[in-house]
Amino acid sequence: MRLGLGSVLVAAVLLLAACGDDAEPSAGATPSASSTVAGQALVVKDVWVKTAQSGMSAVFGTLMNTSGAEVTVVKATSTASPMMELHEVATVDGEMVMRPKDGGFTIPAGGMHELKPGGDHLMMMDVTTPVAAGTEVTVTLTFADGKSMQFTALGKDFAGGNESYQPSASPSTSMGG
Repeated sequence: MRLGLGSVLVAAVLLLAACGDDAEPSAGATPSASSTVAGQALVVKDVWVKTAQSGMSAVFGTLMNTSGAEVTVVKATSTASPMMELHEVATVDGEMVMRPKDGGFTIPAGGMHELKPGGDHLMMMDVTTPVAAGTEVTVTLTFADGKSMQFTALGKDFAGGNESYQPSASPSTSMGG
C-alpha cells in the first residue's frame, strides 16, 4: 500500500511540475495568429499546445473579450484530445494544486484571460493524435450560453520544469518543484 501511494504521489508531482514553470516554448517557435469567429465576442491570441505523442498536454494563449458583456468558457475539446478540462493552479492548505476550474473561465467585458504554464490552461486529458512541433490542433470552446467557437493551436516543444503529464489518482493533486 505504501509503495502504491508513493507512486501516485511521484506521478502527481511530475504532472504538476509542468504547470509550475513560466518558461516560454522553445526559441524559434512562432506564435499562431489570432483567431476569431465573425460575430463572436472572443478573440484567441498567441495560442499554442505543448507537443506530446500521447497522454496529457495543455493549450495556452490569451482569450480576449471584445464585447460589452462578460463571456464564460465552460468546455473545450480538440482534434488531438477529445477529453479536455479547464484547469487552474491554486494554493490549497499551503500547497500548489492543479484542478478543474469550477464554473469555467469568465472573461470580463473588454477584458482578457491568460492561459499559461503555472496558471489557468486547457488540459488535454488523453492525447489520441500526436502533437508534433509545427502541427496545428483545432480546439473548440463552448460558452455558458451554448454557443461555441473553433481556433487552431500550434504545436510547440516546451520543456519548462521537464514536465511529464501523467494521469493522477485524484482530481486535485499537489504540485512539486
